[in-house]
Amino acid sequence: MRNLRASLSRLSLDSNIKLSSPIALTALESSYPPSSASFRPDLAEPVIRPMLDLLRQTQSFLMVNAYPFFAYEANSAVISQDYALFRPNTGIIDAGSGLKYYSLFDAQIDAVYAAMSALKFDDIPVVVSETGWPSKGDAKEIGAGFANAAAYNGNLVRHVLTGNAGTPLRPKADIDVFLFALFNENLKPGPTSERNYGLFYPNEEKVYDIELSLNVGGGGLRWNEERGRGSTGANGGSAGLSTRTTGEKWCVANAAAGKERLQAALDYACGPAGGADCKEIQPGAACYEPNTVEAHATFAFNSYYQKKGRADGSCYFAGAAYVVSEPPKMGKCSLPAGA
Repeated sequence: MRNLRASLSRLSLDSNIKLSSPIALTALESSYPPSSASFRPDLAEPVIRPMLDLLRQTQSFLMVNAYPFFAYEANSAVISQDYALFRPNTGIIDAGSGLKYYSLFDAQIDAVYAAMSALKFDDIPVVVSETGWPSKGDAKEIGAGFANAAAYNGNLVRHVLTGNAGTPLRPKADIDVFLFALFNENLKPGPTSERNYGLFYPNEEKVYDIELSLNVGGGGLRWNEERGRGSTGANGGSAGLSTRTTGEKWCVANAAAGKERLQAALDYACGPAGGADCKEIQPGAACYEPNTVEAHATFAFNSYYQKKGRADGSCYFAGAAYVVSEPPKMGKCSLPAGA
């Protein structure tokens, strides 16, 4: 890396081209809880510290390959699948830091931050150079499958593009994430999962559909086990998880997210950045009762969702909200629905 840096410098390209090298999470001695993470002793001083020194000197970033699938596969008895797939869950508290995590992905990234902090490197940004979930696996590869792959990658896209890419430890971090992979590698050796991380088959047909951007129409998340022919799932029906809807829909609070997380999302929705119309949930107003965080969050989330035209990702709030097709009950208050 230093030789490459010297070559770039001689060509006056060093300010335009940044050098880095990806590391796998196996470079960590431990990653749970995130606050106790550290780099392996055989790598920390001879490899990691010199590399971080160079990254700091050149104002570059650390590239990390993060795969929640591997952690879930090895520990499915103790790791919730919802936690691994960015689905609503009750969260896990890091006893060391007191921070609460709602996704395994965030916990893994914070483990890397903590390991860097242990070496006194707190100023180097992280780029996730690889992450993904296999759409097929061997019998012993727990969690591999079309539905889980579509859920993980689709929810990850929303997690990043809705402005929620920061982690509990670094909430303001702007993390770039690269999905692995574009194509299935059908000739790759190893377990079945190794050949099935792609969004497309080698013949360019889709393995499953996910939205890779916000504010677009589309069919939500679907998968196709028959080499991409048509848009149906394994049972002949669509796979749900629609991101743009038809008919009446509402955005409601996810009680499982907990009061703190709901309150934070409520504050955002009603704040200048969110722009939701929250006048009706002020004291004495028509929708102030029931006076609970969940009820007020539902009103605010739905206002935000409808103002955004029910666009993709506008009813997510980092897992604190979800879409329903039945009108939510909020005392005597009725919530508007788009059509």
